[in-house]
Amino acid sequence: MTLKEGIPRHAQITQWLIDQIEKGEYQPDEKLPSENELAKKFDVSRVTIRRALQSLENDELIYRCQGLGSFVSDDRKKHNLVKLTDFNEDMKKAGLEASSIVKLFEVINPPKWLAERLNIEENIKVLRVDRLRLGDGEPIAYDISWLPIFYGQLLSEEALKEKTIYSILEDDYDIEITKGCYRMSATVADEELSKELDIPVKTPLFLIDRITYTIGEKPIYYQKRYYRNDQVKYEMTLERGENDISKSEPLPLKEFVPVFHSSD
Repeated sequence: MTLKEGIPRHAQITQWLIDQIEKGEYQPDEKLPSENELAKKFDVSRVTIRRALQSLENDELIYRCQGLGSFVSDDRKKHNLVKLTDFNEDMKKAGLEASSIVKLFEVINPPKWLAERLNIEENIKVLRVDRLRLGDGEPIAYDISWLPIFYGQLLSEEALKEKTIYSILEDDYDIEITKGCYRMSATVADEELSKELDIPVKTPLFLIDRITYTIGEKPIYYQKRYYRNDQVKYEMTLERGENDISKSEPLPLKEFVPVFHSSD
Protein backbone atom coordinates (compact mmCIF):
# COMPACT_ATOMS: atom_id res chain seq x y z
CA MET A 1 0.00 0.00 0.00
CA THR A 2 1.26 3.47 -0.95
CA LEU A 3 0.34 6.22 1.47
CA LYS A 4 -1.40 9.25 -0.05
CA GLU A 5 -0.50 12.88 0.44
CA GLY A 6 -2.87 15.14 2.37
CA ILE A 7 -4.25 12.40 4.63
CA PRO A 8 -2.63 11.67 8.01
CA ARG A 9 -0.44 8.64 7.63
CA HIS A 10 -1.56 7.03 10.87
CA ALA A 11 -5.20 7.31 9.75
CA GLN A 12 -4.40 5.57 6.47
CA ILE A 13 -2.58 2.76 8.27
CA THR A 14 -5.49 2.41 10.70
CA GLN A 15 -7.91 2.04 7.79
CA TRP A 16 -5.65 -0.47 6.04
CA LEU A 17 -5.53 -2.62 9.19
CA ILE A 18 -9.32 -2.39 9.55
CA ASP A 19 -9.70 -3.52 5.94
CA GLN A 20 -7.36 -6.46 6.53
CA ILE A 21 -9.28 -7.51 9.64
CA GLU A 22 -12.65 -7.21 7.90
CA LYS A 23 -11.39 -9.28 4.94
CA GLY A 24 -10.27 -12.00 7.33
CA GLU A 25 -6.57 -11.59 6.68
CA TYR A 26 -6.17 -11.46 10.46
CA GLN A 27 -8.47 -13.73 12.45
CA PRO A 28 -9.81 -13.16 16.00
CA ASP A 29 -6.99 -13.49 18.55
CA GLU A 30 -4.39 -13.60 15.77
CA LYS A 31 -1.29 -11.49 16.37
CA LEU A 32 -0.78 -8.49 14.10
CA PRO A 33 2.63 -7.68 12.60
CA SER A 34 4.97 -6.00 15.07
CA GLU A 35 5.47 -2.24 15.24
CA ASN A 36 8.84 -2.64 13.53
CA GLU A 37 7.36 -4.75 10.74
CA LEU A 38 4.57 -2.27 10.09
CA ALA A 39 6.97 0.68 10.25
CA LYS A 40 9.15 -0.94 7.57
CA LYS A 41 6.15 -1.88 5.43
CA PHE A 42 4.84 1.69 5.29
CA ASP A 43 8.21 3.45 5.67
CA VAL A 44 7.05 5.44 8.68
CA SER A 45 8.19 5.86 12.27
CA ARG A 46 7.09 3.58 15.11
CA VAL A 47 5.35 6.61 16.64
CA THR A 48 3.05 6.71 13.62
CA ILE A 49 2.37 2.99 13.95
CA ARG A 50 1.59 3.35 17.65
CA ARG A 51 -0.98 6.06 16.84
CA ALA A 52 -2.62 3.76 14.31
CA LEU A 53 -2.72 0.86 16.76
CA GLN A 54 -4.04 3.11 19.53
CA SER A 55 -6.97 4.09 17.31
CA LEU A 56 -7.80 0.42 16.76
CA GLU A 57 -7.53 -0.29 20.47
CA ASN A 58 -9.76 2.67 21.33
CA ASP A 59 -12.40 1.20 19.02
CA GLU A 60 -11.91 -2.23 20.66
CA LEU A 61 -10.83 -3.79 17.35
CA ILE A 62 -7.57 -5.01 18.86
CA TYR A 63 -6.10 -5.62 22.30
CA ARG A 64 -2.48 -5.32 23.32
CA CYS A 65 -0.38 -7.24 25.83
CA GLN A 66 2.91 -5.80 27.04
CA GLY A 67 5.80 -7.79 25.63
CA LEU A 68 3.54 -9.97 23.48
CA GLY A 69 2.13 -7.65 20.82
CA SER A 70 -1.23 -6.61 19.35
CA PHE A 71 -4.06 -9.08 18.72
CA VAL A 72 -7.37 -8.93 16.88
CA SER A 73 -10.35 -8.67 19.23
CA ASP A 74 -13.15 -11.22 19.05
CA ASP A 75 -16.65 -9.76 19.39
CA ARG A 76 -18.00 -13.20 20.21
CA LYS A 77 -16.12 -13.15 23.50
CA LYS A 78 -17.46 -9.88 24.81
CA HIS A 79 -20.41 -11.61 26.51
CA ASN A 80 -18.30 -14.52 27.73
CA LEU A 81 -15.24 -12.87 29.20
CA VAL A 82 -13.14 -14.96 31.54
CA LYS A 83 -13.20 -13.29 34.92
CA LEU A 84 -9.88 -12.08 36.25
CA THR A 85 -9.71 -13.28 39.86
CA ASP A 86 -7.19 -13.13 42.66
CA PHE A 87 -5.94 -15.91 44.94
CA ASN A 88 -8.42 -15.26 47.75
CA GLU A 89 -11.36 -15.35 45.33
CA ASP A 90 -10.10 -18.64 43.87
CA MET A 91 -9.75 -20.13 47.36
CA LYS A 92 -13.23 -18.98 48.37
CA LYS A 93 -14.73 -20.57 45.28
CA ALA A 94 -12.90 -23.82 46.12
CA GLY A 95 -14.23 -23.75 49.70
CA LEU A 96 -10.78 -23.21 51.20
CA GLU A 97 -9.61 -20.56 53.64
CA ALA A 98 -6.91 -18.42 52.04
CA SER A 99 -3.95 -17.00 53.90
CA SER A 100 -0.49 -15.72 53.03
CA ILE A 101 2.94 -15.60 54.62
CA VAL A 102 5.10 -12.71 53.41
CA LYS A 103 8.61 -14.03 52.83
CA LEU A 104 10.22 -10.96 51.28
CA PHE A 105 9.21 -7.31 51.13
CA GLU A 106 11.90 -5.03 49.76
CA VAL A 107 12.54 -2.18 47.33
CA ILE A 108 15.02 -2.98 44.57
CA ASN A 109 16.59 -1.52 41.46
CA PRO A 110 14.97 -3.38 38.55
CA PRO A 111 17.11 -5.26 36.04
CA LYS A 112 16.53 -4.39 32.40
CA TRP A 113 14.20 -7.33 31.70
CA LEU A 114 11.95 -6.39 34.62
CA ALA A 115 11.83 -2.70 33.67
CA GLU A 116 10.74 -3.74 30.18
CA ARG A 117 7.90 -5.91 31.50
CA LEU A 118 6.69 -3.11 33.77
CA ASN A 119 7.21 -0.50 31.02
CA ILE A 120 9.26 1.77 33.29
CA GLU A 121 12.70 3.34 33.20
CA GLU A 122 15.47 1.36 34.88
CA ASN A 123 16.05 4.17 37.40
CA ILE A 124 12.55 3.74 38.86
CA LYS A 125 12.50 1.64 42.05
CA VAL A 126 10.43 -1.53 42.26
CA LEU A 127 8.85 -3.28 45.24
CA ARG A 128 9.42 -7.04 45.30
CA VAL A 129 7.03 -9.13 47.36
CA ASP A 130 7.44 -12.88 47.88
CA ARG A 131 4.51 -14.73 49.44
CA LEU A 132 3.70 -18.30 50.34
CA ARG A 133 0.01 -18.83 49.53
CA LEU A 134 -1.96 -21.25 51.68
CA GLY A 135 -5.32 -22.98 51.41
CA ASP A 136 -6.66 -24.27 54.74
CA GLY A 137 -3.13 -23.89 56.06
CA GLU A 138 -1.55 -26.06 53.36
CA PRO A 139 1.00 -24.65 50.86
CA ILE A 140 -0.67 -24.13 47.49
CA ALA A 141 1.58 -21.71 45.64
CA TYR A 142 4.55 -19.39 45.90
CA ASP A 143 4.29 -15.89 44.43
CA ILE A 144 6.97 -13.42 43.41
CA SER A 145 5.50 -10.02 42.53
CA TRP A 146 7.15 -6.81 41.35
CA LEU A 147 5.41 -3.41 41.41
CA PRO A 148 6.66 0.01 40.28
CA ILE A 149 7.26 1.97 43.46
CA PHE A 150 4.38 4.38 42.81
CA TYR A 151 2.07 1.37 43.26
CA GLY A 152 4.29 -0.55 45.66
CA GLN A 153 4.29 2.29 48.19
CA LEU A 154 0.55 1.70 48.65
CA LEU A 155 1.17 -1.77 50.09
CA SER A 156 2.32 -2.86 53.51
CA GLU A 157 3.71 -6.15 54.68
CA GLU A 158 1.04 -6.38 57.37
CA ALA A 159 -1.86 -5.78 54.95
CA LEU A 160 -0.59 -8.47 52.56
CA LYS A 161 -0.93 -11.13 55.24
CA GLU A 162 -4.71 -10.86 54.95
CA LYS A 163 -5.44 -9.08 51.68
CA THR A 164 -4.36 -9.50 48.07
CA ILE A 165 -2.66 -6.90 45.90
CA TYR A 166 -5.85 -6.73 43.84
CA SER A 167 -8.09 -5.99 46.80
CA ILE A 168 -5.75 -3.37 48.29
CA LEU A 169 -5.39 -1.43 45.05
CA GLU A 170 -9.04 -1.73 44.01
CA ASP A 171 -10.85 -1.42 47.34
CA ASP A 172 -8.52 0.86 49.28
CA TYR A 173 -7.26 3.12 46.49
CA ASP A 174 -9.90 2.86 43.72
CA ILE A 175 -7.30 1.77 41.16
CA GLU A 176 -9.15 -0.10 38.43
CA ILE A 177 -7.60 -3.37 37.30
CA THR A 178 -8.59 -3.88 33.68
CA LYS A 179 -6.88 -7.06 32.51
CA GLY A 180 -4.11 -9.58 32.99
CA CYS A 181 -1.93 -11.19 30.32
CA TYR A 182 -0.90 -14.73 31.19
CA ARG A 183 1.82 -17.11 30.13
CA MET A 184 1.54 -20.65 31.46
CA SER A 185 4.29 -23.25 31.48
CA ALA A 186 5.70 -26.24 33.33
CA THR A 187 8.77 -26.09 35.52
CA VAL A 188 10.30 -27.94 38.46
CA ALA A 189 11.00 -26.94 42.06
CA ASP A 190 14.49 -25.78 42.94
CA GLU A 191 15.81 -26.05 46.49
CA GLU A 192 14.19 -22.80 47.65
CA LEU A 193 10.77 -23.59 46.20
CA SER A 194 10.86 -27.17 47.45
CA LYS A 195 11.49 -25.90 50.98
CA GLU A 196 8.73 -23.29 50.85
CA LEU A 197 6.14 -25.59 49.24
CA ASP A 198 7.14 -28.63 51.31
CA ILE A 199 7.84 -30.84 48.29
CA PRO A 200 10.91 -32.71 46.98
CA VAL A 201 13.41 -30.94 44.75
CA LYS A 202 12.54 -31.24 41.03
CA THR A 203 8.86 -31.83 41.75
CA PRO A 204 6.85 -30.58 38.71
CA LEU A 205 5.24 -27.16 39.19
CA PHE A 206 2.73 -25.14 37.20
CA LEU A 207 4.15 -21.65 36.51
CA ILE A 208 1.99 -18.65 35.64
CA ASP A 209 3.65 -15.44 34.45
CA ARG A 210 1.22 -12.54 34.60
CA ILE A 211 1.30 -8.84 33.85
CA THR A 212 -1.65 -6.99 35.36
CA TYR A 213 -2.83 -3.69 33.91
CA THR A 214 -4.83 -0.63 34.88
CA ILE A 215 -6.50 1.95 32.63
CA GLY A 216 -4.35 3.17 29.76
CA GLU A 217 -2.43 -0.08 29.34
CA LYS A 218 -0.28 0.74 32.38
CA PRO A 219 1.27 -2.33 34.04
CA ILE A 220 0.53 -2.43 37.76
CA TYR A 221 2.65 -5.45 38.53
CA TYR A 222 4.42 -8.47 37.10
CA GLN A 223 4.09 -11.76 38.91
CA LYS A 224 5.41 -15.30 38.81
CA ARG A 225 3.22 -17.84 40.60
CA TYR A 226 4.44 -21.38 41.17
CA TYR A 227 1.57 -23.80 41.83
CA ARG A 228 2.00 -27.24 43.32
CA ASN A 229 0.62 -29.45 40.55
CA ASP A 230 -0.82 -31.89 43.07
CA GLN A 231 -2.98 -29.06 44.42
CA VAL A 232 -4.33 -27.36 41.31
CA LYS A 233 -5.34 -28.00 37.75
CA TYR A 234 -6.89 -25.63 35.21
CA GLU A 235 -10.14 -26.37 33.43
CA MET A 236 -11.50 -24.49 30.44
CA THR A 237 -14.89 -24.34 28.77
CA LEU A 238 -15.09 -23.69 25.03
CA GLU A 239 -18.38 -22.84 23.35
CA ARG A 240 -19.25 -24.06 19.88
CA GLY A 241 -20.77 -20.65 19.18
CA GLU A 242 -23.67 -19.59 17.02
CA ASN A 243 -24.62 -21.53 13.90
CA ASP A 244 -23.30 -18.81 11.61
CA ILE A 245 -19.80 -18.99 13.08
CA SER A 246 -17.43 -20.86 10.79
CA LYS A 247 -16.24 -24.17 12.17
CA SER A 248 -12.74 -23.22 11.07
CA GLU A 249 -12.63 -20.22 13.42
CA PRO A 250 -11.27 -20.46 16.99
CA LEU A 251 -13.82 -21.44 19.59
CA PRO A 252 -14.67 -18.65 22.07
CA LEU A 253 -13.33 -19.23 25.57
CA LYS A 254 -16.17 -19.04 28.06
CA GLU A 255 -14.44 -20.13 31.25
CA PHE A 256 -10.87 -20.83 32.36
CA VAL A 257 -10.61 -21.48 36.06
CA PRO A 258 -8.28 -23.11 38.58
CA VAL A 259 -9.66 -26.18 40.34
CA PHE A 260 -8.03 -26.96 43.68
CA HIS A 261 -7.99 -30.40 45.26
CA SER A 262 -6.44 -32.19 48.17
CA SER A 263 -3.21 -34.10 47.78
CA ASP A 264 -4.41 -36.74 50.25
